[in-house]
Amino acid sequence: MTLQEAIKIRVLDLCKKNKITINGLAMLSGMPQSTVNSLIDGSSQNPKMLTILRICLGLDIELKDFFDHDVFSGLDDE
Repeated sequence: MTLQEAIKIRVLDLCKKNKITINGLAMLSGMPQSTVNSLIDGSSQNPKMLTILRICLGLDIELKDFFDHDVFSGLDDE
């Protein structure tokens, strides 16, 4: 699994846990929905840490909590 795929899975997981849509996440994070959509649809091949940080701030979690998930174990660099 690539980092981009793992981020997508984690974002969707957090949306499900928080019972919000992608649009809701974008609003909470203060970003355009297109930015969050690009993480999900794969058009963002190299998401910026600032984008992930904004997601974390919107969800009131720390950056370390975002990455503290099994989906980030055993990543490859493709």
